[in-house]
Amino acid sequence: MDIRAIQFRSTGGPEMLEEVRLAVPAPGPGEALVRHTAIGVNFIDTYHRSGVYPATLPAVPGVEAAGIVEAVGEGVAHVAPGDRVVYFCAVPGAYCEARTLDARWLVKLPDGIADEEAAAAWLKACTVEFLVERCAKVGAGDHVVVTAAAGGVGLLLCRWLSEIGATVIAITSSPAKAELARAAGAHHSLSYSDMPGTVRAITGGRGAEIVLDGVGRATFEAALDSLAKRGLLVSFGNASGKVGPVDFGLLATKGSLFTTRPTLFDYYATPEDFTAGTARVFAMWPKLRITIGQRYPLAEAARCHADLEARATTGSALLIP
Repeated sequence: MDIRAIQFRSTGGPEMLEEVRLAVPAPGPGEALVRHTAIGVNFIDTYHRSGVYPATLPAVPGVEAAGIVEAVGEGVAHVAPGDRVVYFCAVPGAYCEARTLDARWLVKLPDGIADEEAAAAWLKACTVEFLVERCAKVGAGDHVVVTAAAGGVGLLLCRWLSEIGATVIAITSSPAKAELARAAGAHHSLSYSDMPGTVRAITGGRGAEIVLDGVGRATFEAALDSLAKRGLLVSFGNASGKVGPVDFGLLATKGSLFTTRPTLFDYYATPEDFTAGTARVFAMWPKLRITIGQRYPLAEAARCHADLEARATTGSALLIP
C-alpha cells in the first residue's frame, strides 16, 4: 500500500518537514492497519523534529490519530476491520494517510465521539488524566496554577480541574487567550509577568499547592516561587526549552518543595494503567468540551509546527489527510 506521509531527514526547524510517498506493510501478528481520517498535533511532535527527543532518521512524526481499521494481524481480537478507532502510541509515525502499528494502542470510538474530536484530544485528555489524577493527585480545594492555559492541554486541564473542585489559576500570553481559559473553567487568569506575585495574592500569601507547567525553562523559577511550602511543581513540557541543571538546594530554600518531570508513557505503561486511565478519560469526556482551534491539510504540517511553536494556536490542532 502506497501512501502520502510527512517526513524529516534531519532534525531542525519546521522547514525540515517534507511530503513523501511511503509503502505501508500489511499487519503482522498483533498489528493493525489504520487509515487515518484525522491526525492530532502535539508539542511532542516538535520535540522529535527538533531533536529534543531522539528519533531514528528519516522519521515520520506524530503519535496520535483517529481512523478506520483496514486490516488486522493474527491475534488481534479487540478491534476489527471497519471499526472506528483512536490511538496514541510511543512510536511516532502518525503524519500519514495510513499506518501499520501495534494494535494494543487502538481504542474503539463510541458513536457519540467524532473522529476529528477524538484525534484532537485523545493524547491530551489522557495526559490531563494522569497529570491531575495520578501524578499531582489534585484534590477539591487545591489551588492549581496552569501555564500555557489556552493550549490544547491547557484548556483541558482548566476544564478537568474545575470539574473536580480545584481552584484554577491560568497563565496565558494574551488577553484573548486569558478569556479562553476563563471560558474553560479557570477561576483566575493572569499573564506570565504576574507570576508569582499575583498567585500569592490570590492564595492569601501562601502560594499554590500545585503548578502544572508545560512551558519549561522560561517559567521554572517563577513556577517554584508560586508554590506554597511543600508544594509540587509538575514540569511536563519543554515549550521554551529544557529546564537546565538544577541545584536541588533551591527546593529547600523555597519551602521544601517537590518537583517531577513525568511522561505519559510511564503512566500508561501496563495494561492495568491503560484500562483505568482510558476509562476515566471516557467518563470525563462529555465535560471536556473539546476545542479544535485549527485544521491544516497534511501537506501543510510545516506551517502547523511553525504556528504551534510561535504560540499562534489555541486549543487543539489537526492535520487532515
